[in-house]
Amino acid sequence: MDTKTSPASEQAAPQPYRYRRRTLIEPDWRRLPGWADVTEEEWRSAQWQRAHCVKNLAQLRTVLGDLVDEAFYADLERDQAAHATMSMLLPPQMLNTMVQEGAAPGRAYTDALYDDPIRRYMLPVASDRRDDWPSHPYAQRDSLHEAEMWAVQGLTHRYPTKVLAELLSTCPQYCGHCTRMDLVGNSTPQVDKLRLTGKPADRHEAMLDYLRRTPEVRDVVVSGGDVANLPWPRLESFVAALLGIENIRDIRLATKALMGLPQHWLQDEVRAGMTRLAHTARERGVQLAIHTHVNAAASVTPLVAEAAAAMLDAGVRDVRNQGVLLRGVNDSVEGLLDLCFSLLDEAQILPYYFYMCDMIPGSEHWRLAVWEAQELQHGIMGYLPGFATPRVVCDVPYVGKRWVHQVAGYDRVRGISYWTKNYRTGIETSDPEALRRRYPYHDPIYTLPETGRSWWHEQARTVAV
Repeated sequence: MDTKTSPASEQAAPQPYRYRRRTLIEPDWRRLPGWADVTEEEWRSAQWQRAHCVKNLAQLRTVLGDLVDEAFYADLERDQAAHATMSMLLPPQMLNTMVQEGAAPGRAYTDALYDDPIRRYMLPVASDRRDDWPSHPYAQRDSLHEAEMWAVQGLTHRYPTKVLAELLSTCPQYCGHCTRMDLVGNSTPQVDKLRLTGKPADRHEAMLDYLRRTPEVRDVVVSGGDVANLPWPRLESFVAALLGIENIRDIRLATKALMGLPQHWLQDEVRAGMTRLAHTARERGVQLAIHTHVNAAASVTPLVAEAAAAMLDAGVRDVRNQGVLLRGVNDSVEGLLDLCFSLLDEAQILPYYFYMCDMIPGSEHWRLAVWEAQELQHGIMGYLPGFATPRVVCDVPYVGKRWVHQVAGYDRVRGISYWTKNYRTGIETSDPEALRRRYPYHDPIYTLPETGRSWWHEQARTVAV
């Protein structure tokens, strides 16, 4: 009998996740009927990408043609008419990352498109939505109450030392789960969007004036909308003005377009302007970074890596990713780690945060429960370097970002978690209970046990009466 011991690699149980380096690919856009004749020069052009964004069903048909069954188009049309909180806007770059493998036209391609993680949040269809609880009873259009905390129009002062500057209300692409769905994008049959008023230059100057008068603020997130939609001279002027304010030490430019429209960030004008801003930031000891928003590994392509490298070469301190946990998109440990390693290893993008999807109308099919987010945080620990292990956070209304394990109390039956905070927002300066109160956050009702679901049904009937 052979008594030799097998190598440890043969005896050991497999790891829950096995690392494999993933070579990035740029899917061939010419596989799609509507782009069969598009040249590489056209594809790399930001102007071409913007001009050929898919904004409606007819344009999607032109691109996909008969690859997709008619039933999918009908499903999408129902969603646009009865459910969508964001209008359709897909740059070719993003649409091209859906169904990258060569599925056959018809049922096979349609099924693959239905299952595609990027499609699930960028091109939602009616059959994605839940019939029982399409929205949580406590869902709100401005679920984080950012507008209530505007110091001046568009400038949210929620944290003691940090502000959010919403310079504009448009993006190069519209995500179905957008937390600012009350303000960003075009109106839909379901949502009559709010509008920023006055001239942009006046709004921006009012923000700068507030920051000059408020020395306790050191950190500005420049966002919108997406800063990639702001004409470059206007964005450079605003950031240059921020760099001239002594108390501002951190500036973060928020742009999903680094992934959705990387061609924008590869333009000569943008690269030269970012180099100027980064040089000034270094001279003045200010940290200038870019924050992007990638939710699935398939979105990370060579063009995205090239755009991130261009920004790092320009001199920004970091390019960081803030994703959102979405059911059917990235709700597995494997999916999150695949994404994080693709970002870190192949695109030099630092995994930073994964937010829980906010409690906006029509988002229940995307949202995860707090306990699910806690399990995901636990599951990704130990694989990535500590500095690149993203924190999974719950953005609690009237509180702000909290790591999902910071919950102060949790009723798992009714799906209500309770959170505390250690600072007052600008609207709580005279509230003596602000630092003693427990603030609720709500899990999706369909994730609750039967007793919890019954309790919520009873609450709904009581409210209705």
